[in-house]
Amino acid sequence: MGRDLDMAMRWPATSFWSEQEYLALPGNRRVELANGTVEVLPPPTDVHQATAAFLFATLHVFVSAHGLGKVRLAPMRLRLWPGTFRVPDVMFLATGREHLRRVQYWGGADLVMEVVGDDDRERDLVTKRQEYAMAGIDEYWIIDAREQRVTVLRRDGEGYVEHGAFVRGQEATSVRLPGCAIAVRDVFDAA
Repeated sequence: MGRDLDMAMRWPATSFWSEQEYLALPGNRRVELANGTVEVLPPPTDVHQATAAFLFATLHVFVSAHGLGKVRLAPMRLRLWPGTFRVPDVMFLATGREHLRRVQYWGGADLVMEVVGDDDRERDLVTKRQEYAMAGIDEYWIIDAREQRVTVLRRDGEGYVEHGAFVRGQEATSVRLPGCAIAVRDVFDAA
């Protein structure tokens, strides 16, 4: 018997959820599963949504123009390993890796972007950084409106190293997608 979103919101940290229960949750809320524990994220703010939408549109145009793969935005789920699903704001999967796409989630990604939420900054800055590296995701962009900085990390062994911390007046560049550059000013002025 499936559990509902109301139950997840009342008892998110007190019981183990199976992947089947998690995937059966109704609606399109941003709900993540971290090692069997449901995390109900707050709805994005207007600025968060505008920033994520701008990043999605920009990356989608670049990827489509070059036939490089697929781009999705939240609330599409990303399975990192059994019992752990995250909902990145934007994610990219390269051509040739279509076998990782499922109807309800992707089983991997090559690049993810997270707009840092003010509700729990550590989730995006520390926790997801560690998790995405452990899951083998090549590149992680952290978009921090408070600091007005876009940090691009690339995988190096078991973790990430900084490719660049980009601020207004600069373009954030991708390692995974050579030629993909996004003006930081445009990112933070999108709202």
